[in-house]
Amino acid sequence: MVFGNMGDTSATGVAFTRNPSTGEKKLYGEFLINAQGEDVVAGIRTPQEITEAARKEAGSDKPSMEAALPNAFAELERIHAKLERHYRDMQDLEFTVEQGKLWMLQTRNGKRTALAALRIAVELAQEKLITKEEAVGRVDPAALDQLLHPTIDPNAERKIIATGLPASPGAACGEIVFSSEDAETLKSQDRKVILVRIETSPEDIHGMHAAEGILTTRGGMTSHAAVVARGMGKPCVSGAGSLRVDYRTQTMTAGGVTLKKGDTLTIDGSTGQVLAGRVAMLEPALAGEFATVMEWADTVRKLKVRANADTPADARAAIKFGAEGIGLCRTEHMFFDEDRIRAVREMILADDEKSRRAALAKLLPMQRSDFVELFSIMGGLPVTIRLLDPPLHEFLPHTEEEIAEVAAAMGADPQKLANRARELHEFNPMLGFRGCRLAIAYPEIAEMQARAIFEAAAQVARDTGKPVAPEIMVPLIASKIELDIIKERIDAMAEKVAAETKSKLTYQVGTMIELPRAALKAGEIAATAEFFSFGTNDLTQTAFGISRDDAASFLGIYTAKGILPADPFVSIDREGVGELIRIATERGRKVRPKIKLGICGEHGGDPASVAFCHEVGLDYVSCSPFRVPIARLAAAQAALGKVLGSES
Repeated sequence: MVFGNMGDTSATGVAFTRNPSTGEKKLYGEFLINAQGEDVVAGIRTPQEITEAARKEAGSDKPSMEAALPNAFAELERIHAKLERHYRDMQDLEFTVEQGKLWMLQTRNGKRTALAALRIAVELAQEKLITKEEAVGRVDPAALDQLLHPTIDPNAERKIIATGLPASPGAACGEIVFSSEDAETLKSQDRKVILVRIETSPEDIHGMHAAEGILTTRGGMTSHAAVVARGMGKPCVSGAGSLRVDYRTQTMTAGGVTLKKGDTLTIDGSTGQVLAGRVAMLEPALAGEFATVMEWADTVRKLKVRANADTPADARAAIKFGAEGIGLCRTEHMFFDEDRIRAVREMILADDEKSRRAALAKLLPMQRSDFVELFSIMGGLPVTIRLLDPPLHEFLPHTEEEIAEVAAAMGADPQKLANRARELHEFNPMLGFRGCRLAIAYPEIAEMQARAIFEAAAQVARDTGKPVAPEIMVPLIASKIELDIIKERIDAMAEKVAAETKSKLTYQVGTMIELPRAALKAGEIAATAEFFSFGTNDLTQTAFGISRDDAASFLGIYTAKGILPADPFVSIDREGVGELIRIATERGRKVRPKIKLGICGEHGGDPASVAFCHEVGLDYVSCSPFRVPIARLAAAQAALGKVLGSES
């Protein structure tokens, strides 16, 4: 036992061999003269700086250890460097000085921020203390989120009024609005808003674009709000069940606090916290070490990493973060702009093929221009385009004004259209008239989309001189015959466009495996499909028989009781959903050995799920653009036999 409270030549302190916040290589810590260890952390006395440089920077008038105890300080300098070289990592040290003599009490690998973890890993590798591969393994992929989005200042006071699910990382602050229209209006006035909804639907896309962040009272980690927000790189808190939203009075109530439209709200999408008022933020800062670690990771990973991207902005973000193509372009997300949804509604509400084709003719040039821009941005990288897969009710007009607007455009009776809308309403649209069922009932829809894709591919190949090879994905199939029927239409359209444009078209037709039956029948389906993309969001829903939008009410109980190890919508269920993926992979490759395999659900950005995909032998994962760096690092760690870095 040694004592630091034996007069002015004794002291106790805690030090890090590098700055745990920034990673800077310099001794960092605090000490107290004539004190015991608990005095440093108890906050009873103000600690003193260890180095003279730190004392000057802090503006302290108390002497540093370097000045007050120069011999002990010199010994600490020598020992801290020796310990770091021995353990090959940044160390957290505890020490005592007893009557001028330094005693080391403890050393361990120090905790650090994600920013510091990157810098320390890179610099240790550059100093030859560790290998580049070890450096890649020392950064927690999930921690990269805090580098890619604004975060709340850890020193800021938080007035928490509710807690939901951390659906999309980052933090945002703004005025409360309860409708997408209000979000757009205030955005046009350069005002920042938080969109608060009971739940969002595709009709809210424009409001979500306008908002700084999204808050919902319903929905899970893969609800519409969560998935779209992650794709946009916007913070989102979903499933805040204690929150009560009243659209009529334009108020929200939680934790005994009632806030109205226009009041200021802050959300933390990394913790799920909802905070009253404005809270100080820290902007993301991607240091040069970030690019270095990504470069090293790319040299060892086997899995390709693509992005889910529906818009040119998404595609540009994907390229910025190092995506190697688009693994999922959801074409229905292209239709919710105001000038497009009217034509979509005309198509859906039409009761004969002629009327549907008239509406589709309006949509064709819009789709073609979308694909031209996407293909141009991606510069020859693979682009997987999913044919239309919306539950139809998401597009239907709901108000009398909307029905009247569509009726006027179609020259139809508003009452007849209202009746048609009621006919198309579904009780469980997730399992209803969507996916390939839509293309089989209305093949002209798939034909229009195929034409738009092929005409765009021909145009971009001609303009750029680079080959464009789109991958057309048919969603929600349960049998080979469904894919056969739709592929026949796609192939016929390819021949037609090739003849019209005098171009040679290269493309693939594959399918999304998102139903258990499709996974089990993968051998048969692979005879037609040139690629499989596992839609793990819906495969999880259909395998478990639970809705991702409603499961938040009980999944927390299930994970707390150990019934499930984790939320299966966040991290892939290896035993059930994972087994279906293994079966489909084995059976598909038995029939078509070189079939391309990937996943495009939100699991594509989850490190543990990425490790599973590596184990199964998939070719790529696809995730939202802002999670691409996470997937790249996780894929590298999986190749190195490491699921998560444990040093950060």
